[in-house]
Amino acid sequence: MNRNGLLHDLQNQKITVRLFLFKFMGNKNLIKRSIFKEKISELKSKKFSFEINRIELPNGHESEYGYIKHPGASLAVPVTKDNKVIILRQYRFAVSRYLLEFPAGTLEIGETPIDSIKREIQEETGFRAKKWDELGTLVPAPGYADEEISLFLARDLSKLNSKVKGDLDEDIEVLILDPQELDNLISSGDEILDAKTVTAWFRAKQFLGDL
Repeated sequence: MNRNGLLHDLQNQKITVRLFLFKFMGNKNLIKRSIFKEKISELKSKKFSFEINRIELPNGHESEYGYIKHPGASLAVPVTKDNKVIILRQYRFAVSRYLLEFPAGTLEIGETPIDSIKREIQEETGFRAKKWDELGTLVPAPGYADEEISLFLARDLSKLNSKVKGDLDEDIEVLILDPQELDNLISSGDEILDAKTVTAWFRAKQFLGDL
């Protein structure tokens, strides 16, 4: 087989795998709903709540379970026209350290995931994206939270004139890295890994191929 034929076959295989992943991730038949019986208690915070409910599982077992009830979130992998990656170094109070993270945010009431991330990317990076692609949905902590994060690839970026503000509780440094630099940071062990960021970067590279 000549080189062009081999490349064509590899491209077809990549497309087939990608379509399978999206089909698998969107298969609603894989979801087996638990049956809600009664709410035992609830503690509300600014963005989410902690509930203890009596639930019957799909296997018939019934008990009290505590979990974080979350409105959902969205995340973007911003890639510039010259294939640079925009990422944040952000302080997280719960772990008392800075983490490398792609811009992300919690959905406001009545807000769609794409509208949320379009707002967040401007507030946190100072860039606006014109081209958006879906990268699937991530469930980051299914053992104790119902949060789902919608992942997006953001391209065709333009710099905004306004200064990056962010929220009052956000301590953020905007970094612009070569893809290899980001790969090296992830694999070095010098950075605490943020699970949603590593997953989103893996999905973005599957979508784009080699950067």
